[in-house]
Amino acid sequence: RAAAAVPLVLWHGMGDSCCNPRSMGYIRKIVEDRVPGIYVLSLRIGSNLIQDMENSFFMNANDQVREVCSQLAKDPRLKGGYNAMGFSQGGQFLRAVAQRCPSPPMLNLISIGGQHQGVYGFPRCPGESSHICDWIRKTLDVGAYTQAVQEHLVQAEYWHDPLKEEDYRKNSIFLADINQERGINETYKKNLKALKKFVMVKFLNDTMVDPPISEWFGFYKSGQAKETIPLWETSLYTEDRLGLQDMDKAGKLVFLGVEGDHLQFSEEWFYTTILPFLQ
Repeated sequence: RAAAAVPLVLWHGMGDSCCNPRSMGYIRKIVEDRVPGIYVLSLRIGSNLIQDMENSFFMNANDQVREVCSQLAKDPRLKGGYNAMGFSQGGQFLRAVAQRCPSPPMLNLISIGGQHQGVYGFPRCPGESSHICDWIRKTLDVGAYTQAVQEHLVQAEYWHDPLKEEDYRKNSIFLADINQERGINETYKKNLKALKKFVMVKFLNDTMVDPPISEWFGFYKSGQAKETIPLWETSLYTEDRLGLQDMDKAGKLVFLGVEGDHLQFSEEWFYTTILPFLQ
């Protein structure tokens, strides 16, 4: 008998839900079709799909991560370990899960368009028909780092203003913490380094994430918002604050680029490039 497939946990992006047949439902189905017997858990935050979608905008990311850690710990099918795949902001949130909740163990983390250094700009957002996006833009402009906005607007929690690095470090309640901006949490480092592989997919024609290099852990050079630097030139890497330099040397970091706009990829690409990490 072949060894049972490693379970897979999915976390959707902003404005999406666990079971949308055009997004997460579709991913789940193509994985189940290709990996016989695999258990796929698509995370739902809230008691129904509407709540799940609203929570992707308005539920404190730290509370979401806590809720997911508890879901994973209670699921008997995950206790031997699981692979995780996050889409857009779900990629950063699953990295927080890896850093904060080592049990059950996450084996491989696949971040598909996740903004690991945050965003500075909101060029387009899903559900553009809704007024949510305009409202979010205005709110971020006025006070991304005020406590009220930090507590209740998910996108503010990974808003990274290169012109206000001090403000960001002091007041970002989510990203600055998981990126070790306020000090080194050795447990975060140890837990992240336990991954076998950390795969980061960047969309080469991304018009939604600003700057797109955040999907590969790069960002704007501090003090301006034009020139970007890759992960290797950031202090996060050079001082190895999160263990990424160690992981890189051990061959655990995988940087993949795919043609297309944010979260636009073909089934063929998914099968040939991503599935091997799940098998």
